[in-house]
Amino acid sequence: MLLAGSDDGVYRFPDVDGSADRTAEQVLDSGRVMRLRQFDAADGIFAATTTGLFHSTDGETWTDLGVPEERVYSVGALPDGRRYAGTRPARVYVGEFDGGGAAAGEGDGARSVDWTECDGFRDIPSREEWRLPRHENLAQVRDLHRDPADSDRLVAGVEVGGVHVSDDGGETWTERRDPDDGSGLDDDIHELRVVGAGEYVAATGFGLFRTTDAGESWTRLDEGYDQRYFRSVASVNGVVYAGGALANSSTWDDADADPELFAVRDGDPAVLDFPASDETVTGLTAADGDLVAATHRGSVLVRRDGEWTTVGDLPVTEELTGRYTPLSRVEN
Repeated sequence: MLLAGSDDGVYRFPDVDGSADRTAEQVLDSGRVMRLRQFDAADGIFAATTTGLFHSTDGETWTDLGVPEERVYSVGALPDGRRYAGTRPARVYVGEFDGGGAAAGEGDGARSVDWTECDGFRDIPSREEWRLPRHENLAQVRDLHRDPADSDRLVAGVEVGGVHVSDDGGETWTERRDPDDGSGLDDDIHELRVVGAGEYVAATGFGLFRTTDAGESWTRLDEGYDQRYFRSVASVNGVVYAGGALANSSTWDDADADPELFAVRDGDPAVLDFPASDETVTGLTAADGDLVAATHRGSVLVRRDGEWTTVGDLPVTEELTGRYTPLSRVEN
Protein backbone atom coordinates (compact mmCIF):
# COMPACT_ATOMS: atom_id res chain seq x y z
CA MET A 1 0.00 0.00 0.00
CA LEU A 2 0.95 3.64 -0.42
CA LEU A 3 0.60 6.08 2.47
CA ALA A 4 0.31 9.80 1.79
CA GLY A 5 0.29 12.75 4.17
CA SER A 6 -2.02 15.70 3.74
CA ASP A 7 -3.44 18.71 5.60
CA ASP A 8 -5.57 16.64 7.98
CA GLY A 9 -3.75 13.36 8.42
CA VAL A 10 -2.50 10.23 6.68
CA TYR A 11 -4.32 8.54 3.80
CA ARG A 12 -3.93 5.11 2.28
CA PHE A 13 -4.09 3.98 -1.34
CA PRO A 14 -4.41 0.23 -2.03
CA ASP A 15 -1.28 0.28 -4.17
CA VAL A 16 0.50 2.14 -6.97
CA ASP A 17 -0.55 -0.18 -9.79
CA GLY A 18 -3.07 2.22 -11.34
CA SER A 19 -6.01 0.03 -10.38
CA ALA A 20 -9.59 1.16 -10.77
CA ASP A 21 -9.81 1.85 -7.04
CA ARG A 22 -8.34 5.36 -6.72
CA THR A 23 -9.97 6.11 -3.38
CA ALA A 24 -7.79 7.50 -0.62
CA GLU A 25 -8.86 6.18 2.77
CA GLN A 26 -7.97 8.25 5.84
CA VAL A 27 -6.10 6.14 8.40
CA LEU A 28 -4.87 8.88 10.75
CA ASP A 29 -6.77 12.02 11.74
CA SER A 30 -4.13 14.58 12.74
CA GLY A 31 -2.73 17.99 11.96
CA ARG A 32 -0.80 18.63 8.77
CA VAL A 33 1.60 15.79 7.97
CA MET A 34 5.17 16.89 7.33
CA ARG A 35 7.04 13.59 6.98
CA LEU A 36 6.33 9.85 6.65
CA ARG A 37 9.40 7.72 7.40
CA GLN A 38 10.38 4.08 7.72
CA PHE A 39 13.63 2.75 9.18
CA ASP A 40 15.55 -0.51 8.80
CA ALA A 41 15.91 -0.88 12.56
CA ALA A 42 12.25 -0.27 13.39
CA ASP A 43 8.99 -1.93 12.50
CA GLY A 44 6.22 0.15 10.95
CA ILE A 45 6.03 3.76 9.90
CA PHE A 46 6.32 7.15 11.62
CA ALA A 47 4.24 10.23 10.82
CA ALA A 48 5.57 13.64 11.87
CA THR A 49 2.64 16.05 12.13
CA THR A 50 1.75 19.44 13.54
CA THR A 51 -0.19 17.65 16.30
CA GLY A 52 2.46 15.13 17.31
CA LEU A 53 4.61 12.20 16.23
CA PHE A 54 2.68 9.00 15.51
CA HIS A 55 3.79 5.40 14.93
CA SER A 56 1.99 2.49 13.31
CA THR A 57 3.02 -1.10 12.68
CA ASP A 58 0.28 -1.75 10.12
CA GLY A 59 -0.67 1.63 8.62
CA GLU A 60 -4.08 1.49 10.30
CA THR A 61 -3.65 1.81 14.07
CA TRP A 62 -1.53 4.74 15.26
CA THR A 63 0.02 5.67 18.60
CA ASP A 64 0.96 9.20 19.67
CA LEU A 65 4.56 9.01 20.91
CA GLY A 66 4.25 12.04 23.15
CA VAL A 67 7.09 14.29 21.97
CA PRO A 68 7.32 17.26 24.38
CA GLU A 69 6.77 19.76 21.54
CA GLU A 70 3.45 19.18 19.77
CA ARG A 71 4.52 20.41 16.33
CA VAL A 72 6.79 17.66 15.01
CA TYR A 73 8.20 18.32 11.55
CA SER A 74 10.70 15.47 11.18
CA VAL A 75 11.70 12.07 12.51
CA GLY A 76 15.00 10.21 12.26
CA ALA A 77 16.75 7.12 13.60
CA LEU A 78 20.11 5.56 14.34
CA PRO A 79 20.79 1.80 14.10
CA ASP A 80 21.12 1.31 17.86
CA GLY A 81 17.43 2.01 18.46
CA ARG A 82 17.52 5.73 19.17
CA ARG A 83 14.75 7.72 17.46
CA TYR A 84 14.82 11.46 16.95
CA ALA A 85 12.12 14.10 16.58
CA GLY A 86 12.66 17.54 15.07
CA THR A 87 10.16 20.22 16.02
CA ARG A 88 8.93 23.77 15.67
CA PRO A 89 10.43 25.73 17.43
CA ALA A 90 13.68 24.20 16.19
CA ARG A 91 14.61 21.56 18.73
CA VAL A 92 15.79 17.96 18.51
CA TYR A 93 14.63 15.25 20.92
CA VAL A 94 15.92 11.70 21.30
CA GLY A 95 13.74 8.81 22.49
CA GLU A 96 14.60 5.27 23.50
CA PHE A 97 12.61 2.40 21.98
CA ASP A 98 12.51 -1.27 22.82
CA GLY A 99 14.60 -3.89 21.05
CA GLY A 100 11.90 -4.69 18.52
CA GLY A 101 11.81 -1.13 17.30
CA ALA A 102 8.23 -0.41 18.34
CA ALA A 103 7.24 2.28 20.75
CA ALA A 104 6.99 1.13 24.32
CA GLY A 105 3.34 0.79 25.20
CA GLU A 106 2.22 0.65 21.56
CA GLY A 107 -1.29 -0.62 21.14
CA ASP A 108 -2.59 0.46 24.53
CA GLY A 109 -2.65 4.21 23.81
CA ALA A 110 0.12 4.89 26.32
CA ARG A 111 2.39 7.89 25.79
CA SER A 112 5.36 6.09 27.31
CA VAL A 113 8.43 6.98 25.23
CA ASP A 114 11.07 8.81 27.27
CA TRP A 115 12.19 11.85 25.28
CA THR A 116 15.24 13.96 26.10
CA GLU A 117 16.14 17.18 24.37
CA CYS A 118 19.50 17.25 22.58
CA ASP A 119 20.72 20.39 24.31
CA GLY A 120 23.73 20.73 22.04
CA PHE A 121 21.41 21.65 19.18
CA ARG A 122 20.63 24.87 21.05
CA ASP A 123 24.34 25.71 21.17
CA ILE A 124 24.81 26.01 17.40
CA PRO A 125 26.35 29.48 16.89
CA SER A 126 23.95 30.63 14.15
CA ARG A 127 20.82 29.66 16.05
CA GLU A 128 19.79 33.24 16.83
CA GLU A 129 19.63 33.86 13.08
CA TRP A 130 17.13 31.05 12.45
CA ARG A 131 14.05 33.12 11.91
CA LEU A 132 11.96 34.98 9.36
CA PRO A 133 9.06 37.35 10.08
CA ARG A 134 6.74 35.36 7.80
CA HIS A 135 7.52 32.26 9.92
CA GLU A 136 6.53 34.01 13.17
CA ASN A 137 10.27 34.43 13.77
CA LEU A 138 10.52 30.68 14.40
CA ALA A 139 12.46 27.92 12.67
CA GLN A 140 11.64 24.23 12.28
CA VAL A 141 13.72 21.09 11.87
CA ARG A 142 12.56 19.85 8.48
CA ASP A 143 14.61 16.64 8.35
CA LEU A 144 16.71 14.31 10.47
CA HIS A 145 18.73 11.57 8.78
CA ARG A 146 21.45 9.09 9.58
CA ASP A 147 24.56 9.38 7.40
CA PRO A 148 25.75 5.82 6.60
CA ALA A 149 29.36 7.05 6.79
CA ASP A 150 29.14 6.76 10.59
CA SER A 151 26.69 4.89 12.80
CA ASP A 152 26.47 7.90 15.15
CA ARG A 153 26.25 10.62 12.48
CA LEU A 154 22.98 12.54 12.40
CA VAL A 155 22.19 15.23 9.83
CA ALA A 156 19.59 17.96 10.37
CA GLY A 157 18.02 20.34 7.88
CA VAL A 158 16.51 23.52 9.33
CA GLU A 159 14.03 25.97 7.81
CA VAL A 160 15.38 28.66 8.05
CA GLY A 161 18.79 27.63 9.42
CA GLY A 162 20.74 25.41 7.01
CA VAL A 163 22.28 21.97 7.47
CA HIS A 164 23.99 20.73 10.64
CA VAL A 165 25.86 17.50 11.39
CA SER A 166 26.37 15.59 14.65
CA ASP A 167 28.94 12.79 14.88
CA ASP A 168 27.93 11.73 18.39
CA GLY A 169 24.24 10.97 18.11
CA GLY A 170 23.03 14.52 18.67
CA GLU A 171 25.13 15.62 21.64
CA THR A 172 27.22 18.17 19.72
CA TRP A 173 26.69 19.74 16.29
CA THR A 174 28.75 21.31 13.52
CA GLU A 175 27.32 23.83 11.07
CA ARG A 176 27.48 23.18 7.36
CA ARG A 177 26.73 26.77 6.47
CA ASP A 178 26.74 28.93 3.41
CA PRO A 179 30.19 30.58 3.07
CA ASP A 180 30.43 34.28 3.78
CA ASP A 181 30.60 35.04 0.06
CA GLY A 182 27.13 33.56 -0.48
CA SER A 183 28.35 30.89 -2.91
CA GLY A 184 27.17 27.84 -0.97
CA LEU A 185 23.98 26.29 0.34
CA ASP A 186 20.87 28.43 0.82
CA ASP A 187 19.75 28.10 4.46
CA ASP A 188 16.01 27.90 3.70
CA ILE A 189 15.84 24.09 3.81
CA HIS A 190 12.54 22.58 2.62
CA GLU A 191 13.67 18.97 2.25
CA LEU A 192 16.98 17.24 2.89
CA ARG A 193 17.83 13.72 1.75
CA VAL A 194 20.86 11.57 2.48
CA VAL A 195 21.57 9.56 -0.67
CA GLY A 196 24.90 8.00 0.30
CA ALA A 197 27.84 8.21 2.69
CA GLY A 198 28.51 11.94 3.03
CA GLU A 199 26.24 12.67 0.08
CA TYR A 200 23.15 14.82 0.61
CA VAL A 201 20.72 16.72 -1.61
CA ALA A 202 18.75 19.72 -0.41
CA ALA A 203 15.63 21.39 -1.79
CA THR A 204 15.68 25.01 -0.65
CA GLY A 205 13.87 28.28 -1.12
CA PHE A 206 16.59 29.37 -3.53
CA GLY A 207 17.98 26.40 -5.39
CA LEU A 208 18.66 22.67 -5.44
CA PHE A 209 21.99 21.63 -3.91
CA ARG A 210 24.21 18.57 -3.53
CA THR A 211 27.19 17.76 -1.33
CA THR A 212 29.53 14.76 -1.43
CA ASP A 213 31.60 15.71 1.63
CA ALA A 214 28.97 15.85 4.38
CA GLY A 215 28.20 19.50 3.76
CA GLU A 216 31.72 20.93 3.73
CA SER A 217 31.02 22.18 0.19
CA TRP A 218 27.90 22.36 -1.96
CA THR A 219 27.16 22.35 -5.69
CA ARG A 220 24.05 23.98 -7.10
CA LEU A 221 22.15 21.68 -9.46
CA ASP A 222 19.50 23.98 -10.97
CA GLU A 223 21.61 26.57 -12.75
CA GLY A 224 20.03 27.77 -15.99
CA TYR A 225 16.41 27.35 -14.91
CA ASP A 226 13.90 29.90 -13.66
CA GLN A 227 12.32 27.52 -11.15
CA ARG A 228 14.50 28.14 -8.12
CA TYR A 229 12.00 27.45 -5.30
CA PHE A 230 12.16 23.73 -4.44
CA ARG A 231 9.76 22.00 -2.07
CA SER A 232 10.59 18.28 -2.58
CA VAL A 233 13.57 16.10 -3.47
CA ALA A 234 14.34 12.37 -3.62
CA SER A 235 16.85 9.99 -5.16
CA VAL A 236 15.58 6.95 -7.07
CA ASN A 237 17.99 4.53 -8.75
CA GLY A 238 20.78 7.09 -8.67
CA VAL A 239 18.70 9.88 -10.21
CA VAL A 240 17.80 12.95 -8.15
CA TYR A 241 14.24 14.20 -8.67
CA ALA A 242 12.99 17.55 -7.40
CA GLY A 243 9.80 19.59 -7.61
CA GLY A 244 10.48 23.24 -8.42
CA ALA A 245 8.43 26.41 -8.78
CA LEU A 246 9.07 30.03 -9.68
CA ALA A 247 8.19 31.27 -6.20
CA ASN A 248 6.62 30.26 -2.88
CA SER A 249 3.29 28.51 -2.43
CA SER A 250 1.23 31.72 -2.46
CA THR A 251 1.77 31.79 -6.25
CA TRP A 252 1.20 28.15 -7.13
CA ASP A 253 -2.38 28.57 -8.31
CA ASP A 254 -1.58 31.58 -10.51
CA ALA A 255 -2.04 31.12 -14.24
CA ASP A 256 1.67 31.70 -14.84
CA ALA A 257 3.00 29.57 -11.95
CA ASP A 258 5.00 27.33 -14.36
CA PRO A 259 6.17 24.54 -11.99
CA GLU A 260 8.49 21.79 -13.20
CA LEU A 261 9.64 18.34 -12.11
CA PHE A 262 13.39 17.94 -12.59
CA ALA A 263 15.57 14.88 -13.03
CA VAL A 264 19.30 15.26 -12.31
CA ARG A 265 21.62 12.64 -13.78
CA ASP A 266 25.38 12.91 -13.22
CA GLY A 267 24.93 16.49 -12.08
CA ASP A 268 23.01 17.57 -15.20
CA PRO A 269 19.40 18.74 -14.60
CA ALA A 270 16.60 18.27 -17.13
CA VAL A 271 12.88 18.91 -17.07
CA LEU A 272 10.87 15.71 -16.80
CA ASP A 273 7.57 15.45 -18.63
CA PHE A 274 4.80 15.47 -16.04
CA PRO A 275 1.05 15.13 -16.78
CA ALA A 276 -0.08 17.46 -13.97
CA SER A 277 1.92 20.26 -15.56
CA ASP A 278 0.28 23.09 -13.61
CA GLU A 279 0.78 21.43 -10.21
CA THR A 280 3.85 21.72 -7.96
CA VAL A 281 5.31 18.42 -6.77
CA THR A 282 5.35 18.47 -2.97
CA GLY A 283 6.08 14.80 -2.22
CA LEU A 284 8.32 12.14 -3.79
CA THR A 285 9.19 8.54 -3.02
CA ALA A 286 10.14 5.25 -4.66
CA ALA A 287 8.01 2.14 -5.05
CA ASP A 288 9.72 -0.96 -6.43
CA GLY A 289 12.25 1.30 -8.14
CA ASP A 290 9.60 3.52 -9.71
CA LEU A 291 9.13 7.21 -8.98
CA VAL A 292 5.93 8.24 -7.17
CA ALA A 293 4.95 11.92 -6.98
CA ALA A 294 2.23 13.87 -5.18
CA THR A 295 1.31 17.48 -5.91
CA HIS A 296 0.00 20.49 -4.04
CA ARG A 297 -3.49 19.77 -5.39
CA GLY A 298 -3.42 16.16 -4.28
CA SER A 299 -2.72 14.36 -7.55
CA VAL A 300 -0.69 11.17 -6.97
CA LEU A 301 1.07 9.54 -9.92
CA VAL A 302 3.64 6.80 -10.56
CA ARG A 303 6.18 6.74 -13.40
CA ARG A 304 6.86 3.26 -14.71
CA ASP A 305 8.90 2.47 -17.84
CA GLY A 306 8.82 6.14 -18.79
CA GLU A 307 5.03 6.45 -18.59
CA TRP A 308 2.90 8.11 -15.91
CA THR A 309 -0.14 6.44 -14.36
CA THR A 310 -2.56 8.04 -11.91
CA VAL A 311 -2.60 6.36 -8.50
CA GLY A 312 -5.38 8.47 -7.04
CA ASP A 313 -6.41 11.81 -5.60
CA LEU A 314 -5.40 12.94 -2.12
CA PRO A 315 -7.77 15.29 -0.26
CA VAL A 316 -6.18 18.70 0.42
CA THR A 317 -8.52 20.80 2.50
CA GLU A 318 -6.60 23.54 4.30
CA GLU A 319 -4.78 26.68 3.15
CA LEU A 320 -2.03 26.08 0.61
CA THR A 321 0.79 27.85 2.48
CA GLY A 322 3.16 25.33 4.03
CA ARG A 323 1.61 22.26 2.36
CA TYR A 324 3.62 19.07 1.99
CA THR A 325 2.33 15.75 0.64
CA PRO A 326 4.88 13.16 1.90
CA LEU A 327 4.68 9.62 0.56
CA SER A 328 5.84 6.21 1.73
CA ARG A 329 5.32 2.78 0.22
CA VAL A 330 4.54 0.13 2.84
CA GLU A 331 4.68 -3.58 2.18
CA ASN A 332 1.34 -5.22 2.98
